[in-house]
Amino acid sequence: MTELADRLAKLTPAQRKLLELRRAQQSGAAPAAAPAAIPARGEELAPLSFSQRRLWFLDRMEPGNAFYNLPNAVRLRGALDEAALERSLSEIVRRHEALRTVFAEADGSPVQVIAPFGGFALPVEDLSGLGEADREAAVRRRVGEEASRPFDLSAGPLFRAALLRLGAEDHVLQFSMHHIVSDGWSLGVLFRELSALYAAYLAGRESPLSELPVQYADYAVWQREQLAGGVLERQLAYWRERLADAPALLELPTDRPRPAVQRYRGATVPVALSPELLERLQALGRSEGATLYMTLLGAFQVLLSKYSGSEDIVVGSTIAGRTRKEVEELIGFFVNTLVLRTDLSGDPSFREVLRRAREVTLGAYAHQEVPFEKLVEELQPERSLSHSPLFQVMFALQKAGGGGGTLPGLSVRGVGAEHVSAQFDLSLELAAAPQGLLGGLYYSTDLFERGTVERMLGHLERVLEQVAADADVRLSRLELLGEAERALVLEEWNATDAAFPADQCIHQLIEAQAARTPDAAAVVAEESSLTYAELNARANQLAHHLARRGVGPEVRVGLCLERGVEMVVSILAVLKAGGAYVPLDPGYPPERLAYMLEDSGVAMLLTQERLRGILPASDVPTLDVDAAWDLVARESAENPAPAVTPANVAYVIYTSGSTGRPKGVMNAHRGVVNRLVWMQAHFGIGADDVVLQKTPFSFDVSVWEFFWPLQQGATLVMARPDGHRDPLYLQEVIERRGVTTLHFVPSMLQQFVETAEAARCTSLRRVLCSGEALPPALVARF
Repeated sequence: MTELADRLAKLTPAQRKLLELRRAQQSGAAPAAAPAAIPARGEELAPLSFSQRRLWFLDRMEPGNAFYNLPNAVRLRGALDEAALERSLSEIVRRHEALRTVFAEADGSPVQVIAPFGGFALPVEDLSGLGEADREAAVRRRVGEEASRPFDLSAGPLFRAALLRLGAEDHVLQFSMHHIVSDGWSLGVLFRELSALYAAYLAGRESPLSELPVQYADYAVWQREQLAGGVLERQLAYWRERLADAPALLELPTDRPRPAVQRYRGATVPVALSPELLERLQALGRSEGATLYMTLLGAFQVLLSKYSGSEDIVVGSTIAGRTRKEVEELIGFFVNTLVLRTDLSGDPSFREVLRRAREVTLGAYAHQEVPFEKLVEELQPERSLSHSPLFQVMFALQKAGGGGGTLPGLSVRGVGAEHVSAQFDLSLELAAAPQGLLGGLYYSTDLFERGTVERMLGHLERVLEQVAADADVRLSRLELLGEAERALVLEEWNATDAAFPADQCIHQLIEAQAARTPDAAAVVAEESSLTYAELNARANQLAHHLARRGVGPEVRVGLCLERGVEMVVSILAVLKAGGAYVPLDPGYPPERLAYMLEDSGVAMLLTQERLRGILPASDVPTLDVDAAWDLVARESAENPAPAVTPANVAYVIYTSGSTGRPKGVMNAHRGVVNRLVWMQAHFGIGADDVVLQKTPFSFDVSVWEFFWPLQQGATLVMARPDGHRDPLYLQEVIERRGVTTLHFVPSMLQQFVETAEAARCTSLRRVLCSGEALPPALVARF
């Protein structure tokens, strides 16, 4: 007892904590392993295991897919005994009922149907007559075809093998199984048995393998019996608490929008981290009483947190699922998936993250008896065809136990096949080897570009390097960017300085254009038009009138006007007087107009006589710009003296209010001028352009529609009120006015190309789209 006490006293705090967790699991604080050995079943049809049932349902939803194929191919160089190889595979099929199983329905439920063993023939394809280049191409093609060749779960067989003969001492053995009857561990079982059987048959001996005490179908029956009572409920209680209110989706920045339905298309980027880094990470784990798995899990979750901006990170991780000795040497689908949720809040050090990851992992392993499929069924997370439930990112550290064997007299080397499916957004698979940490990051090609994933791996390596060097580094201090990437992101991409008239206001640039081209057409509406000189003069007269009535810097003027010449004159006049215009769409409900009037604090309201009836009762001074024009026309037509600076507000536009009450957004002259100079540099318009103004002036697109053409000497055509809703009218005005430039939201562009004869609009040079996703098919059709 004294020796034990001394040993306990020397434990680090982390080691003592780990010992406490293990004792808690053994003492009943966490569920113990399921009792009872697995008995051999009788003659009745066996149900599916929980994991098999999920794959069966997925196959029924999308039959004929190859998402869950487990393909493998090995190059065999040396004197191959084809008969011994065929006999070895035949004996494996005889021994393992899972390889002779198909799936049928009985009384509305899926069942396993095990075919009697009737022998096994290994098909051989002779490619030795081809040239070397053609042989290698044929091998790659055959391996790829096999990986993509679907299985029929109801007809079988669900195990296939074939031999490609490339020469007298050069062969490729390829085989594949459906995941519903196999898993990664099973591949190791198959290789070990193949090695033992081939050696025996080659030497003229009988099989050295003992008969299997149970089969996979026995395990499926036993699993359901064990999870029928209190064991399942105790385990589920842990998971209910652990995953309560967990985020349904890890929002990683993707290169493409998430498709409505997962298509499981994937690729992989290899991972190779140095032996030195591996050694330091192992040492870090040992110092904290944690495994390499926990250390890598914590670092990966830190990376995902930085990418997503979330501190609540949920990933999945596979475990062998072979908790009973009887099934260790069985081929079958035993693998289970654990859901690992780690709280990274509070800007912890990585040492603290490692502690949290350790506790999460130990808790999950202590409650691993619940099949993932049963967990989903119990928790009923929000389901979506666009992503997997509970988690969308997988992590795995491969361990010993699934290794293969050798074949006497032959060199055995794997033949790689392109990874073509991705069940998750991302799956990081690593293995510790003498060469370091090796593996791959598998990714959905529907979401990510290869370059993005390569950068992500670079960021992961930098996180691992930093935490291995200093476990006390806080998450906020971890740097993802290397020197080259930092220079690119922070310097090169931010080198956006460009000369623009930062000392000018919106209206001053229009005044300068009016001086250059006074007689050019500036604004055209249905029945009226103004030259640049006329537009500038009228706006000046109204500006002087507004200034006399108190309009100046930061004073807001409400505009409730129909689209036409008077709208353009009024907007320009407010700016010239120094005020900020507030668009009040005549089509808005009276309640919204009343709210905007009060909230914006407008000091004056400009409208038209015919719209008086729709305006809410208000004490705001109001001017009918049409009825009062005789009075306004007495004012000077000269440009007013500058009343504002570029830093003053030019307009206040209200949000839609779809997520709450509408909010007024203020924008200054300098920002608008900067934007318009950028637009001119990228999309350059000139005096021969005709721009259609059709966006309601309560939306921000209208800002460039008004001011961009007027600053460049182009002609601004005002669509009639509500004309933006009529595709046939738009076609007519584009043709009649020779419109070269206009804006569409994609949904309206769709209506336009479907309703109007868009091909007749030959004057169009540029169409700008914004506000919604723009489908490629719509672009192609347009």
